[in-house]
Amino acid sequence: MPHRMIRARRTRLTLFSAGVTSLALLASACGGGGTSAAPKEFKYLSVTENTTTRTALTKLSKGSCKAENDTLPLKVETVPQASLDQKLQLLAGQDALPAQFAAGNAPALTKQLAESGKVANLDIELERLGVFDDLEPAAVSTIKALYDGKVQTLPYEYNIEGIFYNKKIFKEKGIEVPGAWDELIAASDKLNTKGVQPFAASGQQGWPITRLISGYLYRSLGPGALDDVNTGLAQLTEPEYVKAAEEIAALGKKGYFGKGVGSIDYDTAMNQFLTGKSAMFYMGSWALANISDPKQNKVGADNVGFMPFPAVTGGAGSADQYPSNVGLAVTLGSKNFDKKTDAWVRCIAKNYGSTALKDHGSISGFKVNTPVKDANEVTTTVRKTISSSQQNVLWFEAFFSTKATTASQTNAAGLVTGSVSPKQFMETVQSALKSK
Repeated sequence: MPHRMIRARRTRLTLFSAGVTSLALLASACGGGGTSAAPKEFKYLSVTENTTTRTALTKLSKGSCKAENDTLPLKVETVPQASLDQKLQLLAGQDALPAQFAAGNAPALTKQLAESGKVANLDIELERLGVFDDLEPAAVSTIKALYDGKVQTLPYEYNIEGIFYNKKIFKEKGIEVPGAWDELIAASDKLNTKGVQPFAASGQQGWPITRLISGYLYRSLGPGALDDVNTGLAQLTEPEYVKAAEEIAALGKKGYFGKGVGSIDYDTAMNQFLTGKSAMFYMGSWALANISDPKQNKVGADNVGFMPFPAVTGGAGSADQYPSNVGLAVTLGSKNFDKKTDAWVRCIAKNYGSTALKDHGSISGFKVNTPVKDANEVTTTVRKTISSSQQNVLWFEAFFSTKATTASQTNAAGLVTGSVSPKQFMETVQSALKSK
């Protein structure tokens, strides 16, 4: 079977992480099977950049989960996302991981922590607590695809990805919602000539650009495109893979990301779109929290639409195959379960979905057990898309090691600014994938 064809079964990837040396400490540290003192706090280690999850948990601590919080107070600590992996490795080596913590920047680290006994087996724990069925099946499926068939993280976020667009700008410039890649390029050309920046994107973070590469790969080669790289049946340096990088690099060469994309951070890119300075923004549905916030969204939520990454003519993929993820996932330490933490986890599973949607306009992978009216039409569109989606795919770095993820995201800006050629970009990432 040609490597670009769809495969029904995912094969486990042997991950080589740049953090192996640091993680060697885990083997010699105390294992998760030992006993430890009962926690005095329900500690949650988050990243500075993610405010939604910690705000929703704080809301629960004062509302639906107040009784649980009175018994075991919630305490939130944060670190910059760039420092997260190092912090987790340090805490794991000290056998000091908290009750809840943001999982590593790539699934590879969470898998290694789990193999060292540091991460709770949530398949067992959530069933034991009687709340496994409070997780959305689609979110469970995505988590299992990431973690070798296991539920190793909680879906505080469940996101599909696509292109948010400014409906007012599209209408004023006479642009129809593009359904094919060639139509998207034509629309971008038209916007650019009329003085409108087509796309907002963060080159500083890198991943908003690499998501475009995987979007093109999934449409051109089909849902198995990155599985084939995962299993060694294909390499990123093959012409059809380099083609995807070439297409995204061309967007940058034409100026479609505006000036200074290499130094623009996530918040700035978001602001560009929400203030009408760009017409489109490829992003996950976590952006609904920003779109629903009138203090941030100056164009108005009613003027924001959502469309899938367009089809590639003659490609093996389909526009109804949405990239999905569980955001910066959160997992639970294996040594912290007692009656008090049990009560917190049970309360979260029952109430988080409704709280996140009601108070933040964000969609999680927990069921909405208390009915909530959507904040706006675009939220309704995304929720309907999630419920009707028949096949989801992952993102560019989903199966990458920490080293390859870093190589990908740090070189993404160079790809769209012209300092790194598409061939060089793919060679660099492929080399990191092979490196032990």
